[in-house]
Amino acid sequence: MKSLIQAVALAAALIVPVASFAQSNGPVTRAQVRAELVQLEKAGYSPARGNDPHYPDDILAAEAKVAAQNGATSGYGGVASGSSDAGRPAVSKADWNAMYNHP
Repeated sequence: MKSLIQAVALAAALIVPVASFAQSNGPVTRAQVRAELVQLEKAGYSPARGNDPHYPDDILAAEAKVAAQNGATSGYGGVASGSSDAGRPAVSKADWNAMYNHP
């Protein structure tokens, strides 16, 4: 039972800084931390496993799944979606062929 409590406390300690960084102002409530733990558990993370040799990989994978479900959490970086095609090609097809056709 003690290891379960330690695992939950450790998971909460890891999540609280992430949640407080993502939030602009205000303290994190216990309900918010519990909600985040539930999200991680639904994403496949189990804090009940005591000495899990795959711990860092498990929590990182679960956090990645939660982040993907929640969408972008920051306006910085990321991948721009969409494309833009406007105008016409800079070189016509005849000129393009002429550049590479050698007599």
